Amino acid sequence: MVVYGVLYYNLGMNEEILYSARLPWPVSWHEWFGREAPLCIEIGFGNGQFLLEMAKRHLNMNWLGVEISAPSLRKAAKKARTAGLTNVRVVQGNAWYVLWALCAPQSVQAVYLNFPDPWPKERHHHRRLIQKRFLDLLGSRIVPGGLLEIATDHAEYAAWITAVLQQTPWFYSRTDTPFLTDDPERTRTKYELKALAEGRICHYYKWQRNDKPVSDLFPVPEEFPMPHVILRTPLTLSEIAERFQPVTVSEGDTHVHLMEIFESRTAAKLLVEAYVKEEPMNQRVGLVIEPREDMGDIRIGLGEVGFPRPTRGIQVAIRHLAEWVVSLHPATEIAYSNLGVKTNWSKSSG
Repeated sequence: MVVYGVLYYNLGMNEEILYSARLPWPVSWHEWFGREAPLCIEIGFGNGQFLLEMAKRHLNMNWLGVEISAPSLRKAAKKARTAGLTNVRVVQGNAWYVLWALCAPQSVQAVYLNFPDPWPKERHHHRRLIQKRFLDLLGSRIVPGGLLEIATDHAEYAAWITAVLQQTPWFYSRTDTPFLTDDPERTRTKYELKALAEGRICHYYKWQRNDKPVSDLFPVPEEFPMPHVILRTPLTLSEIAERFQPVTVSEGDTHVHLMEIFESRTAAKLLVEAYVKEEPMNQRVGLVIEPREDMGDIRIGLGEVGFPRPTRGIQVAIRHLAEWVVSLHPATEIAYSNLGVKTNWSKSSG
């Protein structure tokens, strides 16, 4: 189904939820909402109580809820539909990816983070969302004068958040102190009401984006033409499969793990399972090695397993797979490549 040129992903129960991995980079949010209005984002909206109440209070804003949980997505979509809120949309995905890939620089009016996971164990602190680099990303996406609001009931995480916010060059507190412990005009979340009832102290951060320019540290990702390499080789597919060994290669911040190889029982084809890790997304894909009919050569390309995106990392994965096949036999040579990365077709690579 296509609405305003945007693909939807059906998570069941006749409720259409936007699936982040299938959206263009970046998304024209005004087309998805069907109108021009400031974009406000809540990250991790849970049962949707805060998101929907804010949308009711501020009908002149477009409200985007970001969530991983499928049940939460379904419930919030249903509540928004029942309430007749046309200014609410929900998207499945993580905050990093949605902000980096789907939001153009300086396109967000406000971001709300209500009670993010504190990851209390010290060895898990690197998983906390509020980090210097994440604030750099927020600084690149929130418009000057835009809002950043955070709430937590975890004292140690509050100290962490305070320290990180006080070091950022992109935001300043709208209050005289880094945080408040009471905000009577605030829309409460279900978790927040429970925390208050149990006597926990909540910390409310009400910060604002200044007008300091942000370096282009988070360019919107780019898709490339579907990558493929044509090889001439005397090797059979079975011979290639027999020689395969798992390997991990890295180029800068891109990491590729060629994990396993499978030989088709119904067609002349090999499928290499690959994991490609690159910011802001990770992909588990199938790379295909198959003969070209009546051409006497083989093609290495990206298989249509799931919804793969032909990123720079995918190009790196296909290049390394092709280099490995080239290294298997001295008579193997490159007939054609459309890879947009630097190539090094060394017979000794592998």
